[in-house]
Amino acid sequence: MNILAYPAYQAITELMRPWRDAAAIARATIAANPTLAESPHGRYIDACCELVQMAGLSHHRPPFGIDTVRSGGEPVAVTEEIVCNTPFGALLHFRKAGGPQQPRVLIVAPMSGHFATLLRGTVRTMLADHDVYITDWHNPRDIPLSAGSFGFGDYVGHVIGFLQQLGPDAHLVAICQPTVAALAAVALMAEDGDPAQPASMTLMAGPIDCRVNPTKVNALANSRPIEWFERNLISVVPAGFVGAQRRVYPGFMQLCAFMSMNLDRHAASFSDLHRERAKGDPTKAEAIRTFYEEYFATTDLTAEFYLETVSTVFQQYALPLGQLHVGGRRVEPRAIRHTALLTIEGEKDDICAVGQTVAAQDLCSSLRPYMKRHHVQTGVGHYGVFNGRKWETQIYPMVRATIHDHEPRERSTAAASQAGGQVVSLRSWIESSKAAAPGQT
Repeated sequence: MNILAYPAYQAITELMRPWRDAAAIARATIAANPTLAESPHGRYIDACCELVQMAGLSHHRPPFGIDTVRSGGEPVAVTEEIVCNTPFGALLHFRKAGGPQQPRVLIVAPMSGHFATLLRGTVRTMLADHDVYITDWHNPRDIPLSAGSFGFGDYVGHVIGFLQQLGPDAHLVAICQPTVAALAAVALMAEDGDPAQPASMTLMAGPIDCRVNPTKVNALANSRPIEWFERNLISVVPAGFVGAQRRVYPGFMQLCAFMSMNLDRHAASFSDLHRERAKGDPTKAEAIRTFYEEYFATTDLTAEFYLETVSTVFQQYALPLGQLHVGGRRVEPRAIRHTALLTIEGEKDDICAVGQTVAAQDLCSSLRPYMKRHHVQTGVGHYGVFNGRKWETQIYPMVRATIHDHEPRERSTAAASQAGGQVVSLRSWIESSKAAAPGQT
């Protein structure tokens, strides 16, 4: 265990704090002087100070900040509500004011170094036509040792518990890393005949079978034995935090790993930030800054969850080989018979490559063909699968149709009515076609 890594990082962070504070004061001083702020020299100094100010990470969850969404063509107020809470995570509900009942959807967020707010765009899009919940994981450095451990099996247990809170006929959307845990949860619920097993399950850009088309991430996970990862990447939360002495995989290490995959792109982004700020284009500069404020908000992973995930998912390929066990039980995806499956991959995904997620289609062998669908989105990388223009215009309509096709008819009809004539599912399209051409088949 690298016991000094986290304390050393925290010490460096504290040493940098006065410099970042000074940069913030300098920027405020410049902004208070309009003549200086609008001059080329003032803008240049402001841009330099901004880079210094951003040279650090945050370890607190940013707000989702979703106050209103357009639903049924009208703005609707949104409030956040914690449905249930555990020491390690909360089930967060985005409650919309009024309107008909819509499909209940649980978005399963990754526990991979960032907060659930990284899926803000995903949530905002889904809210237009759905009653949205999300797994809001807590930062382990803020969780006392007395709360116990949190491993892969605990993650699966949380997903099952949250689905049970939502009740029958809910829907599950898992993004990236948690696709394995989500599939395991649904399989166990199916085997138990749990009435809360979801009506549909959408798995997006996840490592179901990492033997297929391995990426640099997969190569790294297999380059060392699991003991190496524990010895070099696991540290302890330093004194001064609620979770002091908890063994974790620090979020700053995960962020460094992510950034190292695209160093040139990140360097270019910061260069663009400085250039746009210096030349007085705040729109482009703010867009870059907003992205990195979210990207630099990091959360740790418990050591047991990280090591178990690396070992079972990326090294042993336990799920596709039929060797994944949770709570002493073997996970049997073929037990799933009543949950429709949609798998989605990105053509240019360099984290979970094409072929890794669609493997779930073969594992869920008891599902009838009409309950399974796969889509590869051209022209997008990993994050483009669940965020951005193509997510909104090409991927989301497919997710929405899958969900609405497997809703109870009364809720599906209400949702279609609220959409203002917009086709939201294959079923509604067929029914509208019949109504337009009576007597034809």
